[in-house]
Amino acid sequence: MTEPVGAQEQRPQAALEAILMVVDQPASTTDLAIAIGRPVEETERLLIDLAASYRGHGPDGLVRGFELREVGGGWRFYSHPDHAEVVSRFVREGITTRLTQAALETLAVVAYKGPISRGRIGAVRGVNVESVMRTLVSRGLVEEAGVEEETGAVLYATTPLFLERMGMTSLDELEPLAPHLPSGQELAEIQEQLEP
Repeated sequence: MTEPVGAQEQRPQAALEAILMVVDQPASTTDLAIAIGRPVEETERLLIDLAASYRGHGPDGLVRGFELREVGGGWRFYSHPDHAEVVSRFVREGITTRLTQAALETLAVVAYKGPISRGRIGAVRGVNVESVMRTLVSRGLVEEAGVEEETGAVLYATTPLFLERMGMTSLDELEPLAPHLPSGQELAEIQEQLEP
């Protein structure tokens, strides 16, 4: 059964919770006040009360796995710091998802050419690799490995976790690429076919 129109006005904390469940960045008190149709001061008090209630114990006596924080001028739910290790492991291991083809290709470039900057990876692949690199870093397969002297760009390399997942002890065990590349003559023929 759906609630009648205006029910969120009678339960403003529930309305705030519903909004905060879907935000992907901190929402300002003003924006939240407008959304629930309440004054800013009242909304701020409601948010402070909600945050305090989440810091308390749940009905079973256990601390909740999340908390409401005001960060960067806005409010958002965050996982509780006590659970950082398990959340990190879940994200890093990608329990429910596999790497995309783009991520695998990018990972191969880093493995064979690293340490390498995002710009150079993008040049090799011919596409923007920002989001793919964020995924690889968050999964613990790639990490920062210094700074390029000429440009100041951050360099990336594979991690020990990458080696573990590949069943290798060192990148020296990667299969050589040369046997899989076309010869000089084959490259010339390909270039001729591509020219108008």
